[in-house]
Formats: sequence, C-alpha cells, structure tokens
Amino acid sequence: MIEDFLKHLFPRAVLQRNLTLSYTLCLGGLAFTCLMLLGASGGLLLFYYQPTPAAAYPSILLLESSVWGGRYLRSLHRLASHFFLVLIVLHTLRVILTGAYQKPRQFNWLVGCALFLCAVFEGYTGYLLPMDQLALWATQTGMELLHIMPLGGALRAVLVPDGVGGPASLLRFYVLHILMVPGLLLFLSGLHFYRIRRNKGVLPYL
Repeated sequence: MIEDFLKHLFPRAVLQRNLTLSYTLCLGGLAFTCLMLLGASGGLLLFYYQPTPAAAYPSILLLESSVWGGRYLRSLHRLASHFFLVLIVLHTLRVILTGAYQKPRQFNWLVGCALFLCAVFEGYTGYLLPMDQLALWATQTGMELLHIMPLGGALRAVLVPDGVGGPASLLRFYVLHILMVPGLLLFLSGLHFYRIRRNKGVLPYL
C-alpha cells in the first residue's frame, strides 16, 4: 500500500492531455495535505491541552495568552479543519459530476464516502474539546439529534455516558479525536490511494 501511495504521488508517465489542472483540480491531494497539517498542528496542541472538564478551557486560555505562537497554532488547526471538510465536499462533487464513481471504481467510491463520514465525525469530536459554551451547546445539539435516530440512544450512551461535558464524555471525545478517528482516516486514505493505483486502467497513469 505504501509503495502504491508513493507511485501515485510520483507516477512514471502521465498523458499530456491530463496534465491540465482541470483534470482533478488536485482536490483530493489538497485534502490529504490538510489532513497532514491537522496532524502536525494537533500534535503540538497536545503539549498544552488538558482533557478534564475543569482544566480544558483554562489550558486553551493559557495556550492563547502565554504560549508564543499559541493563538496562531490553534487558529491554524481550526482553519485547516474547515478547509479539510470543504475540500472533501468539493472533491466528492467533482467525482459525482465527472462520473468517476462508476465501474471499476465502485469500491473506491465507498471508501471515499467512509472518509467523508469519518472527517465529519472527527470535526464533531474536536468541537467539544475547548469546553466553552459554544462547544458544549453545539455538542449537546448533536447528541439530541443522534438520540432520535435508530439506535441513537445506545450510541449516545456510549459517547456521553455522564452527559455532555462530563469527565468520561470529554475523555472519550478526546481519545476518539486524537487517536481512533485519525488512525481510521489514515488507513482509509492509504486504501483510497491504493485503489486509485489498482484502477490504473481508468487513470492517466501508464
């Protein structure tokens, strides 16, 4: 998978007519770049963030007021997450409008859909972490919407066993946001690139 990923980034030959930017608009590659930027900035934020209800918001204030470049780092992480979601949506629209989901790419289309859902869930889990009023009420709204869905009550009990903003809930959102969902995103991204290489018969690569 790693070899195919590298071959995707550095193909041996490309058809001349497909060298134009309008072929894919590089939306998928830009989204993956944002994912790498999120990983790097998020890793630095881990040095200061404290995942407890009492210390989460003060640690954000400390980061922004007392750490050199802290406000820039947090803003970079937030903006990168916004661009990540926007680029994935645009990439999905490009695939739909160009019919790139058709045979033999059906499986990769499903992988891409899974990536999109994971990206949205990753953004949602990160929204609670600052533990300010906006984060608490936005997460509470999401949990109420989840509750009315089939099996939503069970999922809500798993995600927020002690209520939105409780110690166990914050810890679960934290672990999901920094470990489990990013790991799944990286795996699916690798699989996505691998399948693109496998379907080379419908790509510009020779």
